[in-house]
Amino acid sequence: MKTLKWMMLCTAVLLSQFAQADADAVRKQLETRVPRLVGHVQSVAPAHVLGLYEIYTDDRQILYTDEAVTVLIAGDILDAKTLQNLTEARMRVLGAIKPESLPLNLALKKVKGNGKRTLVVFSDPDCPYCRKLEKELTGITDVTIYTFVFPIASLHPQAPEHARWIWCSTDRQKSWDNYLLRNVLPAQKDCANPLDTIQALGAKYRINGTPTLIFADGEVVPGVMPQADLERALGPR
Repeated sequence: MKTLKWMMLCTAVLLSQFAQADADAVRKQLETRVPRLVGHVQSVAPAHVLGLYEIYTDDRQILYTDEAVTVLIAGDILDAKTLQNLTEARMRVLGAIKPESLPLNLALKKVKGNGKRTLVVFSDPDCPYCRKLEKELTGITDVTIYTFVFPIASLHPQAPEHARWIWCSTDRQKSWDNYLLRNVLPAQKDCANPLDTIQALGAKYRINGTPTLIFADGEVVPGVMPQADLERALGPR
């Protein structure tokens, strides 16, 4: 029995090595045949569907190709029996951002109730959808919310200025709540702030829209979620 288990383990290791060797070959083919993707491919791995290979890019997309890289396929793959979105499931794994890996000391911190659950939000103070999210969050408790102030100047030209005033206020979280929920800005004030560092952080993780939500398991969700969906995603209290 021990010999059989050892043989099975060796076989699994060899298969894994062969799969990786094939994936490396596909990556090289990809660099030759699609030079525009050079420097943008995060990983190449067998998709375990129709002999395809999964390509994960630095702009948080999954593409598929065949072994010879004769085609690129953009779109979701669904399991025909269960209708499970296999691409979406892989995206949750590949695009995960663990909250503990982030510099949470640079975020606004709000503890509600027992604070047991965790939510990270990249949010623009002038983003209307961020304001909608804040309203949804008013009904959520037993959570610690870390808000990275992430103004997108190309969409909201005054947002960087408003972000500085909020950060430089005496009570940052109160100023944030006052502005996003009540449209009341704090006094105009400048100080040393981490906003440029937060911009770089967002660029690193390809955060290109607000709000972007990150849950305790690393799942990244762009956009507003209704309160009921937030409760489900946050998990038990």
